Amino acid sequence: MLELDEKFFGRFGVEYTPNQIIFCEFEPGYEFYFIQKGKVKITKIINDREKTIDVLTAGDVFGEMAILEEEPRSASAIAVDNVRVLKFHRDNFDTLLQGNPQLAYKLLLIFSKRIYDAKRRLMILLLEEPAVKVMDVLIMLAEQNPQYDFEGEVTLYTTAAQVASWAGMAEADAQKELTHLTRVDKIDLYEDRIVVKNIRDFQRVITSRRKNLYS
Repeated sequence: MLELDEKFFGRFGVEYTPNQIIFCEFEPGYEFYFIQKGKVKITKIINDREKTIDVLTAGDVFGEMAILEEEPRSASAIAVDNVRVLKFHRDNFDTLLQGNPQLAYKLLLIFSKRIYDAKRRLMILLLEEPAVKVMDVLIMLAEQNPQYDFEGEVTLYTTAAQVASWAGMAEADAQKELTHLTRVDKIDLYEDRIVVKNIRDFQRVITSRRKNLYS
C-alpha cells in the first residue's frame, strides 16, 4: 500500500458519507483520489444498466485519467461507507511531485496498472455472453503472470467472487458458469484457485467473439 504522511490530509483531504457520489460518469474530470480509509465502488452504465466494475479500498487510487487525459469520466465513483481520501488536481499534483520523487514513482506504477486494468475490464464487459466473460477473465488473470506456460495447465489463485467482480456480474452467475466449465472438463474449481486445463481453447473462443463484435 502507498502510505502518505498525515500532514497531507490537512492540505488535500476530503471525506464522504455512505452512498455519496464522488464523481459521475461522463462529467469533466480534473481530480484524482487516493483512498486513506473506507471503500469506493466504481460503476459504469453498460447496456442502459449500472454495473459495479470495481470496489476500491485503502491504498487504492482512482480517477487518475483526469491527470493523464483531458476526457470525461469513464465511470462513476460512489462512497460505500465513510470514506476519507486525498484529492489531487493537476496544479497541486505537480507541486506534490516536485518535492516527492519517490511518491511520483509509486504513483506512476499505480497509474500504469490501473490504466491496463480499466482497459482490460472494459474489453471483458463488452462481451455479451456470461460464459465468454468468465473465460476472458481467466485469460486476463493468466496474462498477468508472464511465467505461465499457456501450452499446459494454468493455476490461477482466484475465487468465484473475484471472477464475478472482473466480469461485472453477480457472484452466483459467475459460480454457475465456472461450475459448467468444470462439468465439461475445461477447468478444475477449488475454493482458493482455478486450474484451467487448456487456456488456448478459451483464447480461440474469445478471439472469435471479438471478431464478431467488431465486424
